[in-house]
Amino acid sequence: MTTDPKALAILKELGLQEINKGGYAGDWVGSGPMLDVFTPVDGSLIGRVQQVNEDEYEAIVARAHAAHLAWRDVPAPKRGELVRQLAHKLREKKAALAGLVTLEMGKIIAEGEGEVQEMIDICDFAVGLSRQLYGLTMPSERPDHRIQEQWHPLGVIGVITSFNFPTAVWSWNTSLAAVCGDSVLWKPSSTTPLTAIAVTKMAAEVAAENGYDPAIFSLAVGKGSTIGERILHDRRIPLISFTGSTSMGLHVGGAVGRRLGRTILELGGNNAIIVTPHANLDMVLPAVLFGAVGTAGQRCTSTRRIIVHESVRKEFTDRLVNAYKGIRIGNPLDRSTLMGPLVTESAVQDVLRAKKRVIEEGGRILCGGDLLEGPEYPGGCYMTPCIAEAKNDFHIVQEETFGPILYIIPYGKATSTPKEAVAEMAEAMALHNGVPQGLSSSIFTEHVREAEFFLSQRGSDCGIANVNIGTSGAEIGGAFGGEKETGGGRESGSDSWKQYMRRQTNTINWSTELPLAQGLKFG
Repeated sequence: MTTDPKALAILKELGLQEINKGGYAGDWVGSGPMLDVFTPVDGSLIGRVQQVNEDEYEAIVARAHAAHLAWRDVPAPKRGELVRQLAHKLREKKAALAGLVTLEMGKIIAEGEGEVQEMIDICDFAVGLSRQLYGLTMPSERPDHRIQEQWHPLGVIGVITSFNFPTAVWSWNTSLAAVCGDSVLWKPSSTTPLTAIAVTKMAAEVAAENGYDPAIFSLAVGKGSTIGERILHDRRIPLISFTGSTSMGLHVGGAVGRRLGRTILELGGNNAIIVTPHANLDMVLPAVLFGAVGTAGQRCTSTRRIIVHESVRKEFTDRLVNAYKGIRIGNPLDRSTLMGPLVTESAVQDVLRAKKRVIEEGGRILCGGDLLEGPEYPGGCYMTPCIAEAKNDFHIVQEETFGPILYIIPYGKATSTPKEAVAEMAEAMALHNGVPQGLSSSIFTEHVREAEFFLSQRGSDCGIANVNIGTSGAEIGGAFGGEKETGGGRESGSDSWKQYMRRQTNTINWSTELPLAQGLKFG
């Protein structure tokens, strides 16, 4: 067990023990296999989790369903008040929870704090939403009739999260689902279960303080092959929100679809920034650095490809390589660090394999992509971020490598006229859209035609398309999600709340007649 005083203080403040129960639905349970949790910061053991078995899973879902039946009768603004108090609890524990995020998955402490702030922000959004679950009214073709639509709670929402945002994705779903009158069953990544336990403790405490069944915030830490599969096939869970790989998303979508359940799929990204001759390179460089190196390249919105015009390629690449040399890599709890470890040693090996494949396919490594070893880099999860020259049709470029490897892909001619450069946007867009994934995208340009082309129906095919900002760091106010192999799901802001409810159309006849629609006469 870790002896690091910072780690021990964080675990103690959040009520975590050396051994923790991994199941919750009003009571903490767990008698299944033991799960050891190691920190990528130094490789030490920071806790153990007793996972749930299938009988315990059954009891958790039954309790979560019963909690929903009571919770749906609570007026939506009252449900919003509970979420408001949850946001307050998160504010109180922000520092400790951010530290735990850093300990479990390795992102730098500033990013851990940002993730907890994102939880707070989406809770605040949901509080306002609790008074805005609007339906529509429509004119009827029949005299003295009225048509309206309304929205009702859906049920138990299954939320299956990935390691890279161990709290934020849960909050995107749960804060909205809670004000919509649903209960939530959370299955977190087996890499980051302690964060899930800590957050569930907070949410359950707030529910109990207000006299509600805390099982509206339920938890099941367990193996994907058993507990995960039970969730996918459980007809008591009408909606599954899944964040993870495209390959696993195909399985989730198929399994849930076969029982005619709903899914929100947030899958892989292969996000690109187009750098045109009209780009402000002083803005591009920090956007690329954060997009490609932030969270050690382990965001679904991380920048993977730079599609840069040949006329500015050399200047941009030289400046980027030089900037990479100044990246401070080390302990993510140290505020001077800009890039911490990857989440596991196997994640490092994935990047090293990708680097090798780039070379085999004819690319060239410009810098980085090396394992870091020695006393400064304990645990085997530290590496230098990599920049490679590549072609868009390389097999490795078509895939998503979940780590800090960035591909430079040129377009256009070095001597293009300004008019030709605008015309070359079609070439850039073909490269940009020529991957299976479609999550986040960006263009840097100060030319209005290039920007508008990028945002048009002929432009980016991604769910997120930005102008003069990077691919990562989405705000909670807009709907988050992507197209193609990214899965088509939408979470967080805008009208994403509608997915957590069932729509009902009502026709009200306040006349003394019974006319039929379409002028139909019967009898």
